[in-house]
Amino acid sequence: MGDTTITTTTVPPTGAEPMGVTVNGVATPEAAAAEPAASPVPAARQAAPPGRAEGGADATAGEPATAASHDPRTHGFLPERPPVRSMIGTWTRLDAMARAAATAPDREAAVALVERARRAGELAALRQRVSRLSLRNAEAAAMRIAVIAVSCGWCGLDPQAPAAREVADEAFLDLWAAIAHRIDHDQFVALPTLALHNWAPERKPRRHIPIDQLARTESLVPIVRWAPEGQPLSRLDRLMLAATRLEAHGIWLFRLAETLAGRSPDDSSTPTALRRLVRVQHALRAQLLAEAAELAAAPATPQQRAVLGALAEQGALEPPVLQAADAVLGIGGRRLGEGRRQLLRRHLPAQHRAWLSAMDRHCAPVRTLAHRGGPDAAVYREAQESLIALRRTYAALVQAAAHPGTAPLTVAA
Repeated sequence: MGDTTITTTTVPPTGAEPMGVTVNGVATPEAAAAEPAASPVPAARQAAPPGRAEGGADATAGEPATAASHDPRTHGFLPERPPVRSMIGTWTRLDAMARAAATAPDREAAVALVERARRAGELAALRQRVSRLSLRNAEAAAMRIAVIAVSCGWCGLDPQAPAAREVADEAFLDLWAAIAHRIDHDQFVALPTLALHNWAPERKPRRHIPIDQLARTESLVPIVRWAPEGQPLSRLDRLMLAATRLEAHGIWLFRLAETLAGRSPDDSSTPTALRRLVRVQHALRAQLLAEAAELAAAPATPQQRAVLGALAEQGALEPPVLQAADAVLGIGGRRLGEGRRQLLRRHLPAQHRAWLSAMDRHCAPVRTLAHRGGPDAAVYREAQESLIALRRTYAALVQAAAHPGTAPLTVAA
């Protein structure tokens, strides 16, 4: 592959600065994702939020339906703990149904699986047990419900709407609505659930490490595979794992967002933080480009392409980390109207939507640089342009997953 020059640059520990590592002049993902032990982020920002008691699949119903508030600077929008790999008890039926639906040859076969479960009384039995799920297991169940829903072509449905009962199985809709109520999130059938709650390290790490570091440094495998067992991971599998790793590498973006929140555009630290934001976004783009070759070589089926098409039609493929960048810079790949922005955010849990709304407000002073001139405004526009490039690269990766004939991404993508 030719000679590769590795240049390591150590920067002063000021603010939320990642350690600078470049490969042939291009920032690597590690440049934006230095390990917490070596990072210059203050200890108060690295501290994990208070833990919550986790029960098994039949934990008590008295547990709050919403997640304990957490600091996105700790692990972004990744779950606080690795997703549940295997359901237990009666919920193993949902596990098996999701795995079978994901590998069904077409939507009709997936729908037949749901109808068979309804006739066997499995869906009603699961519905009766939803209130006893711990929150962590309820999120695991939601991921499996999302897999089944998109496999059946039901991802755009509101499970409580009367019109949905004319399209989808009523018992499945009742289970879907109960899970949505349990996790306090109505629109969870989207990439944040399908990707961020559907991964596990290929091997168990020997020691406890933060979840963002785990997702960055370990080889990941999907919990529910879109490709049959024993076969290579599909393009859809690869895309979802790429989105998870993007989120893990994007932890520095969340920290820089907090740094910029409330800052005056005239503050001397503002252009410094914006330059670091540019470097982080370049590193995230490099991460996506690194994923592209494996994704392009992976197999794909018409059913998997149909799943991707349905999710794209619903605006359900937007990575949370890109929404965080948009909350800071107020642009994205195109000028998003407020309605479009909220449409994308509806697929995130309530506490994540609240954080993004807070960033919208607190970063408004920084966004006034868009209407100014001078070197600080130039840095702001560079940050916007790097986000546009990042979004385009992600869109190209989705396009490559949906269309097997697409050429692999290049640096010029």
